[in-house]
Amino acid sequence: MSNETKKPDLYAYVVTGTQDNPFYTKIGAAWKNKKDGYGIRLDALPVSGEIVLFPPK
Repeated sequence: MSNETKKPDLYAYVVTGTQDNPFYTKIGAAWKNKKDGYGIRLDALPVSGEIVLFPPK
């Protein structure tokens, strides 16, 4: 992916735990592409949980 040298537009996290006590683990990043979509690079693939995307802090 050519955008990997840029700072990611979003970070990917897997959310596990409970709704009252969620645990977020960073598993990748996403970069906006020329067609208004996103290219996603995952460093890990979760077997359970939900993947969420957040902008960098």
